[in-house]
Amino acid sequence: MARVSPLMIAPPLVFVALAGLFFTSMMRDNADELPSTRVGQAAPDLALEPVPGTNLLTGIDLRDGELTILNFWASWCPPCRAEHPTLLDLADQGYRVAGLNFRDEADQAATYLAEDGNPFFATGFDPRGRTAIDWGVTAPPETFLIDGDGTVVFRFAGPLVGSDYEQRFLPALEAALAE
Repeated sequence: MARVSPLMIAPPLVFVALAGLFFTSMMRDNADELPSTRVGQAAPDLALEPVPGTNLLTGIDLRDGELTILNFWASWCPPCRAEHPTLLDLADQGYRVAGLNFRDEADQAATYLAEDGNPFFATGFDPRGRTAIDWGVTAPPETFLIDGDGTVVFRFAGPLVGSDYEQRFLPALEAALAE
């Protein structure tokens, strides 16, 4: 009787296990969306400086009774530049839009806002990206909706443009305003 080596059984078992894991991951709701550990929790504290020439964003701004759109951005980020007209439009419509610039140079961020328009009522400057890490930001741009008591109610990864913006962000914004 021939013995089967465990080394011959292990690769097919590993393959089946990985295939099962990948399959269950693909079948979950919003398979393309990264979950946020911040949704449903209080917004992290902000210990920042403002982008030069702008007002400082503070934790009090995020808990003052009004819905806030908080956008993480950088002047070197092409998707951030693509969504900038949307942010200007949201601010023109009367939404409170705050900006948190990270992993950038202060003078480049200030120049960008001066030349392309500043949609933010207040900003934070996070040159090392430490605050972005506290928020769970993976890459710019990312946008959070924060209700009036400072609770994060929605996270949107990617630029606020196109059908994804229209089909996911705007309904979430309307739902947050209705609460």
